[in-house]
Parts: sequence; C-alpha cells; structure tokens
Amino acid sequence: MNNWQDERMVVPRIGPFGYALAALRGVVLGLVTYGGLLVFLLLRLIERPVFGLHRPVTPWITKAVCRAALFIMGFRYTRRGRPMQGQGAIVANHAGWIDIFSLNAADRVYFVSKDEVAGWAGIGILARATGTMFIARKPTEAKRQQEMMEERLRAGHRLLFFPEGTSTDTLHVLPFKTPLFQAFFTHGMDRVLQIQPVTVVYHAPKGRDPRWYGWWADMSFAAHLLQVLATPRQGAIEVIFHPPVPVDAFPGRKELAAYCETVIRTAHPLVDHARVSAQP
Repeated sequence: MNNWQDERMVVPRIGPFGYALAALRGVVLGLVTYGGLLVFLLLRLIERPVFGLHRPVTPWITKAVCRAALFIMGFRYTRRGRPMQGQGAIVANHAGWIDIFSLNAADRVYFVSKDEVAGWAGIGILARATGTMFIARKPTEAKRQQEMMEERLRAGHRLLFFPEGTSTDTLHVLPFKTPLFQAFFTHGMDRVLQIQPVTVVYHAPKGRDPRWYGWWADMSFAAHLLQVLATPRQGAIEVIFHPPVPVDAFPGRKELAAYCETVIRTAHPLVDHARVSAQP
C-alpha cells in the first residue's frame, strides 16, 4: 500500500454553527434528492413500457437534481469541454461519493459500480433507480456482465466507470485496471464505440487540507458527508471532458486504458503527471 493511503486527514472540530449548517443543507439536500427520485419513478412508469432500455426523459431529472445538490452544498462548479455524442463510454478518475453529483451534473450518464453499492442505505435505491450497472468481482460473472454491458452500450447508454477500482484522496490517480475495457473490443463494438476520458478536479476550501474532498481507505461515509455539509465556504469542482477517441484506434484494452490514464492524469493540475502503466 502506498504511503498516502495510510495517512489520515486532520479534520477540525465542528462547532455549533457547523452542525446547524450541516443540518440545514442536509434537510434541503434530502428533500431535493428524494423529491426528485419520486418524480423520476413516476416518469419511469411511463418511460419504461414505452421505450424499454432507452431513457429519453429521466436522465434529465438526474442531471437537474445533481446540479441542484452541488448548489445546495455550496460548491463552485465548472465544466470544461463537451460531452460526446453518439454511442460510447466515459472513464474518469475517482475521488469519492461527490463524483456521483459532479459527473451526473455534467452529462446524462449511467455509472458502473461494484454490486455492494446496491445495498447501501439511502444510496442503493438512488443508484438502482437511475440505471447504475452493478458488477460483481467474480470470474464466474464476467461473461454475463460483459453481455449486459454490451446490451446497455448498444441501447445508447453512456456508461461511466472508474478504472482505478477505488476512490482516492483527490491528489492521486491510481493505475487503471483493464478488464472492463475488454467489453469495448467484442462483437464488433470497437468499430462503433468511442471512449471519452474525463478528469475531475477538486479544489479544497482555503485553509483546509488539500485532500478535503477525498474519500479513501476506511473513512466513514456518514462522517465525511457531515464534514462536507458543515464546511462554511466550499471549494470548487472542475470537470474536464477530453476529446473522445474511437476504440478501434487501439490494438487492445491495455493500450486504450493506458491512453485514458495518461490523458486524465496529465490534465489534473494537482497530481504527479508521471505516467503509470495500466494494470491487468
């Protein structure tokens, strides 16, 4: 394990004002998020039988709710570059749970996530409703999951996944793992798909630890959420969309993964830009 993963962040004690601010933001955030979920589910009652896998309406609800959530939490938010059009997938670096809001606010995407997230209290129902694709880390499930990914991609879903396989302290980009990239090279998918790398940058509030928004190792979700909600003056989030590339421009998954990692790492102003080879 790298040294940075062992380091703990010193978090200042939350005072009465911080708790009051966190409570206010939390209540409003909950109302907007789960109110939006109710509207979402009602629309799905019409959308699903009419369009099947296609979702022409409800992703707009997700995008609007996530933009509102970032505003409620007090973030300054900037999107650079343009989301791609047409069939394809998105890969991004992963800092933690705030990525879900940051990336959904930027584009209409569907996350690929580890299957245990489906059972997380409060979060699991949101992930399932918004079309998250859950994957199990079992060799016996690999073929079925690859088929499911192909089906989603052919339906026009822009799947978004985090090749690092875990979240970080926002100051590191870990070596990309390559197995999920293999789905882009089967059954002629490489001839029709594009991949778009996206760099997510978190700027900590003035005077706070640069890793303020990172969520790594054994950090508690509840404690980190409280920490963020109690921050009086938030920092900034920057989402950078890089030009998409055709999958068939690369001989295989390792070369594609290495390219995406390099692009994402190089555009991040806070990390070591030295290239690290993709992991199998």
